Amino acid sequence: MLKISNTVSLADWEIQLTAIRAQGAGGQNVNKVSSAIHLQFDVNRSSLPAVYKERILALNDSRISKLGVITIKAQQYRNQEQNREDALNRLVAIIQQAMVVQKTRRPTRPTRASKERRLKGKQVRSQTKSMRGKVI
Repeated sequence: MLKISNTVSLADWEIQLTAIRAQGAGGQNVNKVSSAIHLQFDVNRSSLPAVYKERILALNDSRISKLGVITIKAQQYRNQEQNREDALNRLVAIIQQAMVVQKTRRPTRPTRASKERRLKGKQVRSQTKSMRGKVI
C-alpha cells in the first residue's frame, strides 16, 4: 500500500515496477547490475477517486501519456531499493501536486503615485537624452 493522503492510498497491484539497467557513467557496475527502476501507473484503471483522476490527466506533464499512464524512471542511486523509493516518492508528489488548488489571480491596478513616479522618470530620461544632441 502506497499512502497518498489520510483517505487515499494505492494498492501494490496498481503500480508496475521493473528493474532495468541504468544509463550513464558507472563502469562495470552499470553494465552488470539492473539498479534503475521503471515505474508505470495507469491512472484510468486505478482506484483513485474521480477528482484525482481528472486533475492528474489535466496536468501538463511529459511523464503522463495520452492514454493516462504515468511513467517514471529512477536511476539516481546505485542501489535498486533507493531507486524504488525515489520512484514511489515521485509518483506521490505528482498525485499530490495535482490536488493543489491554484490561487485565483485578482487583477490589480497601479496606484496614482506609481503612475506619477513612472511619468516623472520618463520625463527625466527624455530630458537627459535631448541634452545629448548637437550644439548649435
